[in-house]
Amino acid sequence: MARYSGPVCRLCRREGNKLFLKGERCYMAKCTVERRAGAPGDKKRAVRSKFTEYGIQLREKQKVRRIYGVLERQFRNYFEDAERMKGVAGENLLFLLERRLDNVIFRMGFAASRREARQLVRHGHFAVNGSKVDIPSYIVKPGDTIEVREGSRDIEEIKASVESAVQRQIPAWLELNAEEMKGKVVRNPVREDIDVPIQEQLIVEFYSR
Repeated sequence: MARYSGPVCRLCRREGNKLFLKGERCYMAKCTVERRAGAPGDKKRAVRSKFTEYGIQLREKQKVRRIYGVLERQFRNYFEDAERMKGVAGENLLFLLERRLDNVIFRMGFAASRREARQLVRHGHFAVNGSKVDIPSYIVKPGDTIEVREGSRDIEEIKASVESAVQRQIPAWLELNAEEMKGKVVRNPVREDIDVPIQEQLIVEFYSR
């Protein structure tokens, strides 16, 4: 199954929430979710249709998949890993997704969106602990240092994102040195660090059916 390559604003409208898939545009008044209510193709009604219990669980699962840009099989594998870990399965799932390299790049401010971060990682613009890593799903751990590689520090998209990141809050489990274009994973994330509106228990219920 290929990744979705169509208009990402349709995904936000389908879930009825901002998924912040388009970087800075999502914070502006011209955001599509702000201007157009209702799911794509729903030209007659602006209200959300009612879902069954299963439908609510499915939509929550799809929303989280789209936020982090993960395919269905990948997502299921993450959930199975989360179940095997100590603690609450739903929270473990979010912690694994948060620790993906592409998400960390976005959270640190090196990219305007997770989608952009994933592309930058694949093109080999970042190093973890001094070694080039071009796998977006690479899981970081406390103590890891992530930096923009020397030959990539003049890329305009990265420079603009870093300048913007200085003005917004970086999650407490990460550190950013904007001048050196370097960041560090201070600790593993906790539930309070994840500000995305997610009801992870619905995902657990979905896979427990």
